[in-house]
Amino acid sequence: MTSSARDVLQQTQTELTPQPGANRLLPLLADGSASVSIIGALAAEERRIIGSDWRAFLTLAARAQEPAARNFFGTLAGGEGISLDLVQPLIDATGFDEGEYTPQAGCQAYAAYVASLALNAEPVDALLALFANFAAFGEYCAEISRSLKSVYQFEETRFFDFFATPVPELEQVALNAIQAALDTGWEPTEARRHGHLLLDYELMFWNTLADTKF
Repeated sequence: MTSSARDVLQQTQTELTPQPGANRLLPLLADGSASVSIIGALAAEERRIIGSDWRAFLTLAARAQEPAARNFFGTLAGGEGISLDLVQPLIDATGFDEGEYTPQAGCQAYAAYVASLALNAEPVDALLALFANFAAFGEYCAEISRSLKSVYQFEETRFFDFFATPVPELEQVALNAIQAALDTGWEPTEARRHGHLLLDYELMFWNTLADTKF
């Protein structure tokens, strides 16, 4: 019997749930011990990731043969366009000077792997790996937004609020794409391998910033 797309997604999300405390930047923001420059660096790194991910998602949309998968990646690409307009005001609010900052390999490794998936992975494998990791990223963004408002007295948190807001319609598109693949006999084994690497690269992003000294 063909597996349910929702079961596959839920199992994958469970596998990719980060351990408590895995993100070492969150407590630094929660208690105010991270400098405002770290927040600026975070936003500057994200701006570079957005540009890379935008191209990667468009590439995956072009490669995907199944309509729901094309719709999924096209929607992600549109979201990157929105987030790009939101991240620059955050950089400006911190007063961060990007001209004096060199992006860090530990922060850009995630985007590099997404770019690799865009060229080399089966689109449905990339879809499951990416979407299963979104839940943790959304929770991180919600927590950062709360810290910026309550601890740093920031009003400019729209970038994090955008990613912290669930999009049920996107989940349904993802489920449709996963189910279409399952109906052809697809197995999510490789997708889960990609997902574990994405999780590791995402944690590398946060923890590289946690270890950065300004």
